[in-house]
Amino acid sequence: MNNTITKPQFNFTGQKKVYHGKVREVYTLENDILLMIATDRLSAFDVVMPKGIPYKGQILNQIATQMMRDTEDIVPNWLIATPDPNVAIGEACEPFMVEMVIRGYMSGHAAREYKAGKRILCGVAMPEGMIENDKFPSPIITPATKAEAGDHDEDISREDILKRGIVTEEDYLVLEEYTRKLFQRGTEIAANRGLILVDTKYEFGKTKEGKIVLIDEIHTPDSSRYFYADGYEDRQLKGDSQKQLSKEFVRQWLIENGFQGLEGQEVPFMSDAYIKTVSERYIELYENITGETFVKADVSNIDNRIVENVETYFKIKK
Repeated sequence: MNNTITKPQFNFTGQKKVYHGKVREVYTLENDILLMIATDRLSAFDVVMPKGIPYKGQILNQIATQMMRDTEDIVPNWLIATPDPNVAIGEACEPFMVEMVIRGYMSGHAAREYKAGKRILCGVAMPEGMIENDKFPSPIITPATKAEAGDHDEDISREDILKRGIVTEEDYLVLEEYTRKLFQRGTEIAANRGLILVDTKYEFGKTKEGKIVLIDEIHTPDSSRYFYADGYEDRQLKGDSQKQLSKEFVRQWLIENGFQGLEGQEVPFMSDAYIKTVSERYIELYENITGETFVKADVSNIDNRIVENVETYFKIKK
């Protein structure tokens, strides 16, 4: 359980600054290069859990890499190379301070809001008479503000984004277009794996040349929710829970143990046995989402491995 990367302290050649996200460490290097490390930290309800999940960072990074390669023909992205299983290197961008959340089904946060009686989410109407995990007539975009460290992301409408000047209307139209294109491609990829892409979020940035590109992760179990397609209709008709692939199983475990990230609540104890089951579930997610067998990286000394792979990459680039 100790062979995880949770609090890295790197100082790469040409490093200018570092940003510590909930899951990723983002290093700004010389020549407008960004280096992103996917750690093994687990975040739920915008709270980082006290223990890391073995191989989680590798899984997220490798899924995101594959999905960016599979979508770069329709939406440009920031990625240049992945010199290590946990590392992605790309073009430095100025991030938009909104997450573009798109939902094909009424699940997760949307379902919780619906059960609470709400029929408008981020300015978008949700039809009456739906039950949890029903498909929306067409996918809805429900953005969220990007929170500072320790804060919660918040729902926000398109109208408020424009009114508050968070994104210009011209840029926002591009974000919406790219979001729908990526979700459609992700839906097609998932269908080929016997899965349903339920909902997901995308983050975008602008290069110094002014081009809008996809950044961060895409179609990973941390940013997306998947259902198994086989039996979906039967389960809905019977009112049964859907068989899903996402980190929702962690959220549900936390809820059952009295934690939803609210003030005064404490994160329940996660035993090594439970951590192991979470790691196994992430490996299952990887193999189902990518259609490939997961190959565990050497975790005997993750920090040294990352430094060696990154420095070797830059030496070769010179």
